[in-house]
This record gives sequence, structure tokens and C-alpha cells, in this order.
Amino acid sequence: MSTKSTDTVDERIGSESLLSRLMKRPELGAIAGVILVTIFFLITADSAMFTLSGVLNFLTPSSQLAILAIGAAMLMIGGEFDLSIGSMVALAGLFFSVAVVNFGMPLFMAIPATLAFAAAVGSINGQIVVRTGLPSFIVTLAFLFILRGLSLVGLKLATGGSTQLRGVREAVEGDFLVPFFSGDAFPGFFAWLASIGWIETFKNGVPKVTGIPVEILWSIALVVLATYVLLRTPVGNWIFASGGDPEAASNSGVPVKKVKISLFMLTAACAALLAIIQVLDAGSTDARRGFQKEFEAIIAAVIGGCLLTGGYGSAIGAFFGSIIFGMVVIGLTYTDFDQDWFQVFLGGMLLLAVIFNNMIRKRVTGER
Repeated sequence: MSTKSTDTVDERIGSESLLSRLMKRPELGAIAGVILVTIFFLITADSAMFTLSGVLNFLTPSSQLAILAIGAAMLMIGGEFDLSIGSMVALAGLFFSVAVVNFGMPLFMAIPATLAFAAAVGSINGQIVVRTGLPSFIVTLAFLFILRGLSLVGLKLATGGSTQLRGVREAVEGDFLVPFFSGDAFPGFFAWLASIGWIETFKNGVPKVTGIPVEILWSIALVVLATYVLLRTPVGNWIFASGGDPEAASNSGVPVKKVKISLFMLTAACAALLAIIQVLDAGSTDARRGFQKEFEAIIAAVIGGCLLTGGYGSAIGAFFGSIIFGMVVIGLTYTDFDQDWFQVFLGGMLLLAVIFNNMIRKRVTGER
């Protein structure tokens, strides 16, 4: 008696090619953008741009923007915007500077206090959005002006009429936390590399690169942590669900309101971290610190794959989107092009990113 094999393939289970899976990755556009921009500058820019010092030269502003962009990306994935983060950089810088200069607080007290202050302001943003149902675009646009105005008024009160507060570097001199938030990391290692001839030195033997700027390390730590949270934890699922379909997520037990408020707090804390780094590096703060950085951060997040509708995006993409910014801003100084072309590039990249992300969204959702 013959028998037929019962091994059959379920037609409902389809295989997906590697290319299709890659096309659905939100950071794909930003990575492709970095490659294209790199090729462009390899052709048009001075070769000094891609030396070790040149690379760190454009990675430094890139990483500062990435600290903001990663927070903005997390919030956008959660379905909201924060247009006040640039002004928060200024206000947090004022708070931090007053704490260390006017009140003589050590960094182990001033830094947590600044982060907590920023998170509290972010919480106010979030509470207004979730309780009133107003668009976060409008609420945070109002706070953009409120926080910028408070920064200006506060600086004048703290300094007796000036819009700049100095003396930070002197106030924190010798504090053990300074190297973690300012300057270059691993100077001894780079001095050793110079001594064995692995990196370039000046004629007096001093290495041309004395270390890795700490903001680069902070941005890498943030993107690793954010990516882990988004892809490996229940909180990450809550963030995607809250941005994708808040009503369905709420019905499924996701604390949507708490998630959104927490994301506003995180975004504000990222702005405060950037403010601390910038103030310690410059030794002062002023009312224009962080000016228009909110738009750059959101654009970097969009270039990195975040949808304007929420529920889709990547912290890694925001990181690479920030690198594109830094490469173009600094890279143009290595070419004969007018640096004002950066504005044209900025608008073009934003438009292409939105079109590309819309195509990806349709592919993922099956829309026509």
C-alpha cells in the first residue's frame, strides 16, 4: 500500500528576500545618503577632509546634533514633535551656568539638577499635549518662544543686563566630572599612537589629534541605548504602538499618555545634555545657544527614516542623518563651493527623505 508524503508547505508563509527586508529598514535612506555625500566630497574636497583630524572635525558637530536628533526621533516615533528643544538648550545652559557660577554648585549636583529641570519642562509640554489634545506642533511652537524669552530675561537678571554669562570654566576647574563632559577622551592613548608614528604630529611632536571629543562618545552611547530600548524592550513596543495607532494601543493596555509624556521629558533631557557639553566647552552661555537646532534635529530624524505620522523610525537613522549634516557643513569649507549651498542641500535632502520615507511606508503597510 503506497502512501503520499504529508509534508506540505503552507502557502500563507512567504519568504522575503534580503533586499526587501533591507528596503524596509528606516535608516536605509540615511546610510545611503552618507555614502553618496562621502563619494561627493572624495571627488570635490581637499584630501585633508578625510584625515583623522578632518573626520573628527566634522563628526564633532554631527555628534552634537545627534544628541538632539536621537531624542527628537524617539518622540517622533511616538507620534509627537518638540519644536522647543533648541530653546531648551539655551534655557538649560542658563540653568546650568547659574548653578555652577552664581551658586557654586559642584558638577555632581549641577548636572543632575539641570537634567531634572529640563525633564520637568518637557513634562509640562507633554502634559499639555495629552490633556488638551492640542497638536504638539502648536504647543511646542509656543514653548519655543517662551523658553527663548525666559533664557534672555534670565541671563539679564543673572548678569545684571548682559546676554552672556561667563566664568563657567573657572568655576568648575579641577572638578573630577569635567573630563566626562568636555574636551577629548583618551589623550594618553593618542599620545602613545603619536609616539609610535601611527598618527600625525606637529613639528614639536605634539599629536595633531589629542583624543576623541567626548560628544562623539555621548552620541554613540545614546544611539546604542535608544536602539536597544526600541528594538529589545517592551517600552520600545509601546513607543511604536503609541505613534502608530494610539487608540488601538490604549485599548491593548499600553499607557499611551505616560509614554508620550516620558518621551517629551527624554527629548528635553537630551537638549540639556547638549547644553552642558557646549557650556563646559565654551566656558560660557548666551541667549542664542541652540538657535534653530530644533529644525535641524527634526530634519536629521526625518532623513534618518522617521515618518511625520509616527509609529516608524530609527535612532540609528537619526544618527546617520546628523552625520550628513556635519559632513556637508564642514565639508563645504574643504571645497571651492559657496557655503550657502548648504541651505539648498538642506531643503533638497528633506524633500527627498520625505518622498523616500513615504514610499517605504506604502511598502510596509501595503498601501497603493
